[in-house]
Amino acid sequence: MTVIANSLHALDVQSLIHPQSNLRQHQEQGPSIITRGKGIFVYDDDGREYLEAAAGLWCASLGFGVERLAKVAYDQMCKVGYYHIYRSASNESAIELAAKLLEMSPVPMSKVFFQCSGSEANDTAVKLVWYFWHAHGKPWKRKIIGRKMGYHGSTCASASISGKPDMHQESGLPFDAFRHTEFPNYYRNQLPGETEEQFSTRMAAALEKLILEEGPETVAAFWAEPVMGAGGAVLPPAGYFEKIQAVLKKYDILFVADEVICGFGRTGKMWGSQTFNLKPDMISCAKALSAGVQPISALLLNERVFQALMIETDKVGHLAHGYTYAGHPVTTAVALETIRIYEEMDLIGHVGRVSEPFMGGLTALEAHPLIGEFRGVGLIGALEVVKDKATREMYPGSAGVMDILAKNAKKHGLILRLVGNRIAFSPPLIITEDEVGEMIKRLTSALDDTWSAVRAN
Repeated sequence: MTVIANSLHALDVQSLIHPQSNLRQHQEQGPSIITRGKGIFVYDDDGREYLEAAAGLWCASLGFGVERLAKVAYDQMCKVGYYHIYRSASNESAIELAAKLLEMSPVPMSKVFFQCSGSEANDTAVKLVWYFWHAHGKPWKRKIIGRKMGYHGSTCASASISGKPDMHQESGLPFDAFRHTEFPNYYRNQLPGETEEQFSTRMAAALEKLILEEGPETVAAFWAEPVMGAGGAVLPPAGYFEKIQAVLKKYDILFVADEVICGFGRTGKMWGSQTFNLKPDMISCAKALSAGVQPISALLLNERVFQALMIETDKVGHLAHGYTYAGHPVTTAVALETIRIYEEMDLIGHVGRVSEPFMGGLTALEAHPLIGEFRGVGLIGALEVVKDKATREMYPGSAGVMDILAKNAKKHGLILRLVGNRIAFSPPLIITEDEVGEMIKRLTSALDDTWSAVRAN
């Protein structure tokens, strides 16, 4: 490691807080510094190559070092480096991107509301849900239902929708209006002899029970990711969303689909809502919207929700919500170009072709002594690490199996996303069949080394 790299490591420890990190451990061990990337690979400050099997944070859909997007950002910066969309001001790329998203939407949508992150898009949706019910004369219809292990962001409101206990501890979250229904992980939570359809029926019954306990007249909206990302790339069991949406319709509860991870080809169709036949009132999207190159998100809302906003702005005089960088001309220009690239490369066709070896190679790893199950769709999925295949018993956290696996993966030049006892996969969408094979090869070596270490201990 060079002297410059050493000084960077020391400076990082002295100055920088890292999200979702063990801060004390980081102070002792320091960071992994990524200096460049190309395609599906990234390189650290020692020049070591890693295949990025998680596309960064699910978002680098076009890989790393995309010069075409860099040029678009540069050209737009030279033209109009910044302008806002407050008080009826606008810019060309924001207008064009909004129109394009409405054209692409999986169900009819009326308007687009830009923000800077998936967290902000979901946070905004919470406020719009409350505006909606105020406009309909039901301000008491305020409660938001998320799902245990769901993830919708890190702002106080979006973290409250999320059902991850670590995000609630020591922070006074979730806020009072937020509730959580069951985690629909069939592999982990099925009852003996229970089919997927029966499991989904039980999940829908649990949601209805919660609604009735809270009082249907108080429940405003339900949030769900088509595939649960930070919950461990968990797919919905058979019949799940059909049964859930029937409950929502029965009690007139708005449905927000969080497409922050699933949107733009990840599930094999342009939207996860198309893959699983969702009919949401609002859709939040981010990440692959700009291929992770610029911080941008969008909230799509249907005409029913928009008309309620019109009523509220008539009362107040304006829509009292927004972000300084929302609709930023550079972020929207890059997002537009990203969508053009998707269209030129036939993104959905490509994902369909590459999905076959991706699904096949990972499914074959169910034969490995450490693996209980693989489930996936398109280019997203997860392996479940178990101690006992028959009982689905997990290794205790104290055994450190997942930490060993992470180290072995990096040793073999592979960056994985580990969630509890699950290995989540969401490689850049540009990955080729040969690169899928390389990912499986490196993963198999990491699993073999980890199994050897487990047996030795």
